[in-house]
Amino acid sequence: MVKINTALILCAGFGKRLNPVTLTKPKPLLEIKEVTMLEKSINLIKELGINKIFINTFYLKDHFLNFIKNKNFNLDVHIIDDGESILDTGGGILNMITHSSEDDFMVFNPDTIWSSEYRDEIIKMEEIYFLKKLENILLLVNKNLSFDKSLTGDFNLSSNLISKKDNLDFIYIGCQILNKKILTNQTLRKFSILNIWNKLIDEKKLYGFESKQKFYHLTDLKTFNRLKDL
Repeated sequence: MVKINTALILCAGFGKRLNPVTLTKPKPLLEIKEVTMLEKSINLIKELGINKIFINTFYLKDHFLNFIKNKNFNLDVHIIDDGESILDTGGGILNMITHSSEDDFMVFNPDTIWSSEYRDEIIKMEEIYFLKKLENILLLVNKNLSFDKSLTGDFNLSSNLISKKDNLDFIYIGCQILNKKILTNQTLRKFSILNIWNKLIDEKKLYGFESKQKFYHLTDLKTFNRLKDL
């Protein structure tokens, strides 16, 4: 069976909504129950049978180098620097995939509290991606399952097709699979992945898979403090 071989983790952001704690520590290295958000992401990636990981950095980047150096994940982990300026989500992904000969990548946002409960769902999403020969698929959850009730829906989902019509009941929860083709004609170095998604929605080519897990997201300082008390 065809599988994803390389995962990307987006770690370049400033985490401003969690100031002041992120003034000295990057958001992915904040801990929930003594485990960092980044480590939770890496542990799930390992459970998925993916052995190569690219992590993009910009803000407080030395913290990530030290973290990976001091951990023994027994995986092929590479730190990819955004460069002189932060590249946003789309630019960060594009920069990372230029360091690989692979065509398909699984992308994680470490703002989500990832756990082994997601493993089977993501494997099913991966199977659909390859079976239907897609070039993208996003993991979504109904907004009713969000721990943070301030989060509103981003999309509508019907038969794995994402749209922005009718009720926007679904939230993107920070895991997607994509083929590098969807970024082929991108001329900007700094851009949001939302720009790509919106274009694909217009073309009726953005796909999704529904998770049934409760969604815990490190939105801001208030949410972080609530999550620590769980």
